[in-house]
Amino acid sequence: MSLNRQDVVRAAVDVLDRYGLEDLTMRRLAGLLGVKAGALYWHVTNKQTLLALVSDEILQELDDASRLRPDADPTAVGSQPDTGLAEGVRRWAGQFRAALLRHRDGGEVVASTLPVGLGRVDPAAEVSAVLARYGFSSHQRRYGSRALVHFILGHVIEEQTRSQLHELGVVAQFDGRAEEEDFTDGLELLVTGLRGLSADGTADPSRVENAEI
Repeated sequence: MSLNRQDVVRAAVDVLDRYGLEDLTMRRLAGLLGVKAGALYWHVTNKQTLLALVSDEILQELDDASRLRPDADPTAVGSQPDTGLAEGVRRWAGQFRAALLRHRDGGEVVASTLPVGLGRVDPAAEVSAVLARYGFSSHQRRYGSRALVHFILGHVIEEQTRSQLHELGVVAQFDGRAEEEDFTDGLELLVTGLRGLSADGTADPSRVENAEI
């Protein structure tokens, strides 16, 4: 059987969705592909590289949406500069959360790869661009997007953990609607803070043409 890297990544995502991150081992992956574990190292140098590739696969739809969506026109901001900002952040956050939830342990996989910087897809790229369009400085975009990413990853990791514990009978109930409401309420606190920066002039929409995206 002739393998390529994409075959390995797709099989790894399949193992993740079936069994979870703990059971995503090179041995199990090799068994699924019908090869010896050593054959996988022709395509991925180590387990961390594999996880980075899986993370990119999980985030691919988010990356595609970011690249295909045309940039908003800064001149169309109008008299309420915070309205488009808030909706842009909410839209991105919802797509990010959905991408993570589509895969078992998706939040944990992405969270484990971001600190080492091996992944190709930056989940914060789109929201950073949204902040840039509304006059946020490079420093503000960095800590603002990091706060959002950390909140979403943390929430999804807890949500997926509770769901799995419920499946195992460890916890009696899992309320998906309550998880959705909790996520929305937490996100709104962060959105309110970003809108406040924009409204008080700390982030200046008049400087968007000079902003670094």
